[in-house]
Amino acid sequence: MLNERIIIAGFGGQGVMTIGQLLTYGGMYENMHVSWLPSYGPEMRGGTANCHVVLSGEPISSPIINSATSVIIMNNPSLGKFEGDVEVGGDLFINSSLVDLKPNRTDVEAIYVNANEVASNLGFEKAANMVMVGAYLGRHPIIDISTLEAVLVETMTGSKAAFVPLNIQAIHDGVKICQSQIANI
Repeated sequence: MLNERIIIAGFGGQGVMTIGQLLTYGGMYENMHVSWLPSYGPEMRGGTANCHVVLSGEPISSPIINSATSVIIMNNPSLGKFEGDVEVGGDLFINSSLVDLKPNRTDVEAIYVNANEVASNLGFEKAANMVMVGAYLGRHPIIDISTLEAVLVETMTGSKAAFVPLNIQAIHDGVKICQSQIANI
C-alpha cells in the first residue's frame, strides 16, 4: 500500500514549500490521501524552511513525519538536521549544486542532483526545486509527470504562466538525472 513520507528542507526562497505543494496537489489529482505541513524559521527568505508531505492510499493519521521514506535536501544545514529522519533503506535526494557535505549514514541511498546547474542551463535557476521534484519522481514514480504538468498549468497563472514550460522541462531533466544514477547503483 502506498505510504510515502517525504521531508523537504532548505533555505526560504529555494522553493521548498512549492515542492511540497506540487507533490500534494499531484497526489490529490490522482485521488491519494495527502497532507502537507509547512514549517518556517524566523525569517521567510533566507531562513530555514521545511515541509512534511504524506502521500498515501489510506487515510493519514498525522501530518507529522517521524520516519521519512525520502528526504529532499536543498542546503548544507538541512542535511545535518534531517538525514537522521530518513528510515533505514530510505532515500536522501541531495542538491549537490549547493550541498558539499556527504551524509554520515550508510544505511540510506544518497542521490546527488546538481539541480542549480541544470536549472541554470535552462536559463531559469529558480527551477532548481523542479529538478529535485523530477529526481524524486524518477526514483518513486508515484505521481504521473503529466499530472504535475496539469497542476503547474492550473496553479502558475498570470505572469507566472510563462515559466510553466521551463518548470516542466526541469522536472523531466530531474527524472533523467535520477534514472541515470539508479542505473549505476
